Amino acid sequence: MLDHLKLEIDYGTPLRESEKKVTLEIDGQTVTVPEGTSLMRAAVDAGVKVPKLCATDSLEPFGSCRLCLVEVEGRRGFPASCTTPAENGMKVHTQTSKLQELRKNVMELYISDHPLDCLTCSANGNCELQDMAGVTGLREVRYGQGADAGANHFKGESKPLIDFSNPYFNYDASKCIVCNRCVRACEETQGTFALTISGRGFDSRVSPGQDEPFMASECVSCGACVEACPTATLQEKSVVQLGQPEHSAITTCAYCGVGCGFKAEMKGNEVVRMVPWKDGKANEGHACVKGRFAWGYATHKDRITSPMIRKSINDPWQEVSWEEAINYTASEFKRIQAKYGRDSVGALVSSRCTNEEGYLVQKLVRAAFGNNNVDTCARVCHSPTGYGLKQTLGESAGTQTFKSVEKSDVIMVIGANPTDGHPVFGSRMKKRLRAGAKLIVVDPRQIDLVKSPHIRSDYHLKLKPGTNVAIISALAHVVVTEGLVDEEFVKARCEMKSFNEWRDFVAKPENSPEAMEAVTGVPAEQIRGAARLFATKGKNAAIYYGLGVTEHSQGSTMVMGIANLAMATGNVGREGVGVNPLRGQNNVQGSCDMGSFPHELPGYRHVSDSTARSLFESAWNVELRAEPGLRIPNMLGAAVDGSFKALYCEGEDPVQSDPDTQHVAHALESMECVVVQDLFLNETAKYAHVFLPGASFLEKDGTFTNAERRISRVRKVMPPKAKYADWEVTQMLSNALGYPMNYKHPSEIMDEIAALTPTFKGVSFDKLDKLGSVQWPCNDEAPEGTPTMHIGSFVRGKGKFIITQYVPTDEKVTPKYPLILTTGRILSQYNVGAQTRRTENVHWHSEDRLEIHPQDAEDRGIKEGDWVGIQSRSGSTVLRAIVTDKVQPGVVYTTFHFPESGANVITTDNSDWATNCPEYKVTAVQVLPVTQPSEWQKGYERFNREQLQHLQAAQAEVVGK
Repeated sequence: MLDHLKLEIDYGTPLRESEKKVTLEIDGQTVTVPEGTSLMRAAVDAGVKVPKLCATDSLEPFGSCRLCLVEVEGRRGFPASCTTPAENGMKVHTQTSKLQELRKNVMELYISDHPLDCLTCSANGNCELQDMAGVTGLREVRYGQGADAGANHFKGESKPLIDFSNPYFNYDASKCIVCNRCVRACEETQGTFALTISGRGFDSRVSPGQDEPFMASECVSCGACVEACPTATLQEKSVVQLGQPEHSAITTCAYCGVGCGFKAEMKGNEVVRMVPWKDGKANEGHACVKGRFAWGYATHKDRITSPMIRKSINDPWQEVSWEEAINYTASEFKRIQAKYGRDSVGALVSSRCTNEEGYLVQKLVRAAFGNNNVDTCARVCHSPTGYGLKQTLGESAGTQTFKSVEKSDVIMVIGANPTDGHPVFGSRMKKRLRAGAKLIVVDPRQIDLVKSPHIRSDYHLKLKPGTNVAIISALAHVVVTEGLVDEEFVKARCEMKSFNEWRDFVAKPENSPEAMEAVTGVPAEQIRGAARLFATKGKNAAIYYGLGVTEHSQGSTMVMGIANLAMATGNVGREGVGVNPLRGQNNVQGSCDMGSFPHELPGYRHVSDSTARSLFESAWNVELRAEPGLRIPNMLGAAVDGSFKALYCEGEDPVQSDPDTQHVAHALESMECVVVQDLFLNETAKYAHVFLPGASFLEKDGTFTNAERRISRVRKVMPPKAKYADWEVTQMLSNALGYPMNYKHPSEIMDEIAALTPTFKGVSFDKLDKLGSVQWPCNDEAPEGTPTMHIGSFVRGKGKFIITQYVPTDEKVTPKYPLILTTGRILSQYNVGAQTRRTENVHWHSEDRLEIHPQDAEDRGIKEGDWVGIQSRSGSTVLRAIVTDKVQPGVVYTTFHFPESGANVITTDNSDWATNCPEYKVTAVQVLPVTQPSEWQKGYERFNREQLQHLQAAQAEVVGK
């Protein structure tokens, strides 16, 4: 029944890569392996499993358990197979009478200090210690028994208390065999170094921090230690409660843009645990606290599973059938279009939706609504990435795999915080940094990568918020004026006219580090040193960037500046280099690929392109509009003006996530029909007239595309709580509007995507099931996908340099607003928090707080934990203060995970010049001590209470019936 837990082969030690091969004989079987391969791994290749406890193939060999001893002809003793490399001509024996005796004696010593409660142990059936006792033939234990048993760790006063402090797993030291796997996983895989072995000899035990409970230590709850533990010492609480799972399915995480592969381990339709998939190309068996543990929101009591309608947002909700809800929605959209015109309706689709769902929403808008008024939340995060990379490199996506960082010599991180926002990739990056790669951080705030265990940035360019373009121009100035350009690469791969113009521009004195020092606040010598390091000849230099690049008034300009720098230094088109946007949500890349923008059809083809448009018109049997539709800000503005009257919003929450909350709320209040399709009554749903229940990632089939263009399967492991998956709801609405859709399964939608989108031509569910994942472009030229882009030539042909003139933001500090507010994320919470706030992750972060520098705090009489008012030109809110030198003087910082915080009440409507991506990262504010919530927060509390009462009224009516 538990065989599914042991299907994956554990080779004991990591794979070694070498062009040199060695051939040896193991138990009479000849095997050839790469040089450096351990005898243990070579044995597995030969079909032999050597007993082991301290070894696992995700960790470097340790050699402590002494179970994996082997005999090598011509050598004395019994070497550990995990730490002994294979050599040419070796003759190895893994099973002899002497080895049997040694292993049994070793196993007997382990069991002598271990509780014999296997039948009631939570790891029963999935315990390596139990397995090895059987493998070694242990039949009796001569030590640690009876009156003369002596000291032990599992009986009486010597038994340590179980540590229940972590909300997701327990630590029972009485079952610890001190194999060190958890300690090594924390060091090697996660890179947090939160665990150690305390004590000596018999007193040795795993210690979080300095003999602290897990929750008091530096542990980030990634679960690597739990996954590595061979016993029940570290065990998920869900397994303790539910027992071992009986079947599993591979799926993809629905949180950040890393796109980790997971095994959803189940009992019936209930998830027991999510285990990181070791063959997942994006994560290779690692996870973070969100993906590993924070999936409980899918079955949270707040889930709404029945459709609801109401005439006014001041009315109680009324639960109705699916048929009534769909028909009501269709009739309202028809009525509104008949009264106000075809362009009076539109749709938003979330980047949390699958590719197939995003595709159907934009098809619904274009074919059923008859306009191009569709947009996605990528608008407010990475739309400048699509624009900037398309202009310079020719494709609106990152260039590399995540694994590529393992070959980087220099890493530049700009406006991103990988350890919090993309933690699994952050761990991979930290591993490379510990191995010797150099690090440049460009960020106004001191992120963890600047200084953390065994990692120090070589340069931290602590710029003033809003001066990104100034700093990229100054870096480029050094490259150009100090002869650091890769002239050969540029001549062969780039447009020389654009390069010469760009070179002349950045070489101007006004773009020098010295001239820009007053603008950026970064000392010129630091900029020069960072530029020289990045442009080092013969080294691989990679750029990774996040929302600290895109969410600015010059977001698109900065993306182009990054591409310019990468091309000028020859750092595109091979492993270890590239331009790599770290996408915020699980399917930001996919939502863009699927044509969720108002100006683009799937595959980034402009709606004015008659050839592309005719292709879709023929397939969809409808005439399409050639003019771009409304972006999110345009829809909201048109709603306030009275010309935009209905919105279909699938999985998105603009009231909390978009800037200038009060403007967004006013726009929604001005509409006659707002339809929200989601799991919960989110902030936008409180302004809705129709609520259509959504499905979690566990309840549907489809695909996500992560930040490295990797298309991975999402698999349904439980029936939809509300009967239908999201794609089915969109299809029903389309049919009710009179445009027929008749898909039977999301695989049919992907087949249509592949038929109409050149970069997806070779993609199918069958191929994904076979290969695990593929990276687009996947077509006839690359049938198994394209891990690295722009090899040999750019997608656009020749790379194009674009002049990036720094233009200061309109959002400036004044005596009234003397500080700059910038925003970001935290490890334990995700985006607007609708999912993570409904999990145990609130133990780490239960409210948004404001970070303020000690100098600014002292000037204002602010102490740690004080309530402070944050006032901007748009509005005000109140948060508690964290006094820290992570932020520089003049800069304050907060997150936006809790709606009552009102972080976006104070952000302005400033946006990127090319894409309208909001300027979340630069808001001029004043911060002062206060004693009560802001007026907006008081109003929000009243409104929220009323809306929850409207919901409860509908639910009570159903119960009453």
